[in-house]
Amino acid sequence: MITSWDVRQKFNEFWEKKDHKLIPTSPLVLEVDTTLFTIAGMQQLVPYLSGTPHSLGKKLYNIQPCFRTVDIDEVGDNRHTTFFEMLGNWSLGDYFKAEQIPWMWEFYTKELGIDKEKIHVTVFGSGSGVARDEESIKIWQDLGLHNNHIHEYGIEKNWWSEFGPPEKMPVGKIGGVSTEVFFEFTDVTHDKKYGATCHPNCDCGRFLEIGNSVFIEYRKTATGLEELPQKNVDFGGGLERLIMAANNESDVFNIDLFAPIISEIESITGKKYVKEADKQEMRIIADHLKAATMMLVEGVLPSNKMQGYIVRRLLRRVAVKLYDLEGMSKWEDIASASNRILDIYDGIIFNKEAVGSSVSAAISQELSRFTMTLDRGIAEFNKLQTIDEVTAFNLFQTYGFPFEITEELARQKGINLDKKLFDEEVGKHQAASRSSSVGMFKGGLADHSEQTIKYHTATHLLHQALRDVLGDTVRQQGSNITGSRLRFDFSFDRKPTDEELSKVEGIINDKIKEALPVINKIMPKEEAEKLGAMSFFKDKYGDEVSIYLIGGNGNETYSKEFCGGPHVKNTSEIGPVKITKTERIGAGLIRIYAE
Repeated sequence: MITSWDVRQKFNEFWEKKDHKLIPTSPLVLEVDTTLFTIAGMQQLVPYLSGTPHSLGKKLYNIQPCFRTVDIDEVGDNRHTTFFEMLGNWSLGDYFKAEQIPWMWEFYTKELGIDKEKIHVTVFGSGSGVARDEESIKIWQDLGLHNNHIHEYGIEKNWWSEFGPPEKMPVGKIGGVSTEVFFEFTDVTHDKKYGATCHPNCDCGRFLEIGNSVFIEYRKTATGLEELPQKNVDFGGGLERLIMAANNESDVFNIDLFAPIISEIESITGKKYVKEADKQEMRIIADHLKAATMMLVEGVLPSNKMQGYIVRRLLRRVAVKLYDLEGMSKWEDIASASNRILDIYDGIIFNKEAVGSSVSAAISQELSRFTMTLDRGIAEFNKLQTIDEVTAFNLFQTYGFPFEITEELARQKGINLDKKLFDEEVGKHQAASRSSSVGMFKGGLADHSEQTIKYHTATHLLHQALRDVLGDTVRQQGSNITGSRLRFDFSFDRKPTDEELSKVEGIINDKIKEALPVINKIMPKEEAEKLGAMSFFKDKYGDEVSIYLIGGNGNETYSKEFCGGPHVKNTSEIGPVKITKTERIGAGLIRIYAE
């Protein structure tokens, strides 16, 4: 059996022999980026793919830990995971298709011993003004791949850019065609419903993508695509899937990176990894526990914000699936199961001795709290006279009680609940929430009561006072205002000191005592910008804009902001304002509460 250690070792040695340099991996949790997590090995290389020289040269490789939130709901089948390791190699203007494709073939068939007859590839046919990739097709043919194992697709499958097809790419952005490699499980039965229509990009489970080489050779211009002077290669292949192909193993949860975890779950639940329904539950537990462990290792604790929310979501799904399997939640045992994960990756991604106790403690704490939610929800369920999708939603909304458990308990009473009807109830609630929170105006108001309007005007004073004390780098990032408090998020590189906050609070209350007029003006956007009115960066504005001036029209104006209202007419209407809490909510993001 080929193990994860074998594949890592062979991959490293292979590219070292090809004169590639190993680049450091990025953290799983990113400090500053457009995504919460590292989702691909090429994220750190985007500037270099666009032409910036890399300090290690033009030929690079690494094995990058990744996490993708989009796959959370996909986990449960034989091949999807949220956490995975991405094997990658890159050419920054050095080699291209003629070298990359044969090297892929060599690594897969000679180094890993993957059966050539089970390899299929996809190539770019044509579309959006981009010609058929004749070169890649010819290279695959010369390598001995049968024509019926070479499949052509268009823009939707074998084209890459950050922004999608060429017509959607902004001017200056890069992209290119790709060729993907698939492994065919000829002995699986998942393909029966597809029959003759089964193909590499279908979802039947017969074909498994094990690698993708993107040939970045175009830049978008005002007139279309032009060829880059520096043509790049960006390859990515999932470690877990390569292990599957190398062992002709159609279930990723049977490979060495998951089997010990599944075994531990079997021991905890008393169930065997045999029945398909039980397999799905165990797969979700194993995957989510692993992903949460990896985030905890990097210091992300369960919370209701950003990455912490994802950790919480994963662990709560673990508790729910554990309950589904055994009718009770042995959170103490499942927390200790994280040790199997620490064993698997010890010395590879982290040092177990340094992180083990803190990880187990965090999982235990989160699951013990959620177990209380489960217990309370079950008690409320048992009081119900009527059980339907509406009562299921009420349990979810009031107690955080998951639909899956309500569904299971109802089934035991001979009642079948419809998930679609439950989702409709959720949708109605979300629509009502959006309506009440947005209403006629913007600005994060929960309603249009007298007090929320006062707090809304106070955020304008707060914004300017923060800039007075902390400097012009302060910029609003969001707000949420209710009848009991205001919440204001802003960009700043550190948490303000108590002294600074005291000054901010003093300025706000001074402006309130000065009884400044609050004036609304409608004017051309360019004129408002010349006036120095601040805008909320996430909002889009038309040619005509609404701005609010606090303090009058002339040099005495204290605050100038783009805003649609509503506001008080005079700051004296606001009343005293007190800052009650501040906290960091992310890299360079601060949240203030006041009332």
